[in-house]
Amino acid sequence: QVRLVESGGGLVQAGGSLRLTCASSGIITSVFNPTTVNWYRQAPGKERELVARISRNSVADYADSVKDRFTISRDNARKRVYLQMNKLKPEDAAVYYCNGQFYSRDIWGPGTQVTVSS
Repeated sequence: QVRLVESGGGLVQAGGSLRLTCASSGIITSVFNPTTVNWYRQAPGKERELVARISRNSVADYADSVKDRFTISRDNARKRVYLQMNKLKPEDAAVYYCNGQFYSRDIWGPGTQVTVSS
C-alpha cells in the first residue's frame, strides 16, 4: 500500500523549532527519488496552502511566509522528506501534510498537528 505518514508535530512556544518527517512506504526507490514532494498546511477556517516543495535534485521552493525560517530536505535512501521549522510563529499553527504524485496518484498523508503558543 502506498502511504505517506507525517510525524514530529507538537506544541512549541513562539520562536521555537520543530522538525517534521514525511515517511513513505510502499513506494520503490526508483519512483520516490524523481518525485517532487510537497509540504502543505491547513489552519482552521483557512484553505490548504503550499509551504515548501523539493524536487528530485533537492531544489527547494518556499512560500514567502516561511522563507528563511523553514528548510525542506530529502533523504532518498530512506525515502523521507523533512521540514525543519525554526523561529515558529503563532500563525504557523496548522495541520501539516506531505504530498506527492506516486504511481499516477495524488498521495497525501494524514497530517501532523503543529501548535504554537504565543
